[in-house]
Amino acid sequence: MKRIFFVLLLTVISFSAKAQINEVGVFAGGSNYIGDIGPTDYIAPEKLALGILYKWNRSPRHSYRASFTYAKISSADADSDVTGRKQRGYEFENTLKELSLGLEFNFFDFNLHEDDLKITPYVYGGLSYFWYDDMYIDNVNGRTYNRGNESALAIPMTVGIKTNALKNFVIGFEIGARYTFTDNLDGSNPKDVDESLRFGNLDSEDWYVFTGLTLTYTFGEKPCYCSE
Repeated sequence: MKRIFFVLLLTVISFSAKAQINEVGVFAGGSNYIGDIGPTDYIAPEKLALGILYKWNRSPRHSYRASFTYAKISSADADSDVTGRKQRGYEFENTLKELSLGLEFNFFDFNLHEDDLKITPYVYGGLSYFWYDDMYIDNVNGRTYNRGNESALAIPMTVGIKTNALKNFVIGFEIGARYTFTDNLDGSNPKDVDESLRFGNLDSEDWYVFTGLTLTYTFGEKPCYCSE
């Protein structure tokens, strides 16, 4: 955990030295998962997700962005509309810690050089690296067993809208889906176990989604975008 914050701190210091407007702030919202247990709703935030983020505004249209997010995900077959899942009756809970780096693109100019009110939709993409609990489910008693920590890559795909309605602050609302390179957030496809412990669609990876608000404080010298 200390290494993660150290990397983010170095990123902020490095970018701040380039005389651009910076943003640092928080994300608060909910999380949900899409996989082999429970409902298959794409956007259904139910567990708390909290994070910190930093943006370096390279131009009025794009920013480099770094974030760290902590969240819980869970699901239960009892809440599914699929008869087979209801009869199976599995459930799980997992913890996610995600470090994400990428590019945020604004659909309209979002020039922090100017004080007038601005609103713009935006998209964010990049690469995420996250840690989670490596689990499996005993198909005899339905209990979940944690085998320690595991990690994987994910591709973030985020859409949002933001405004500078508060002086020196930017407020945003966003929904960010993550396509992961693992099929075991729910314990359905563990490695190095008996084949009988695996279930669900073993050819489909798991997803998780963050939905919530961002609040960032702007600081640093105002940039000159005229040369962009």
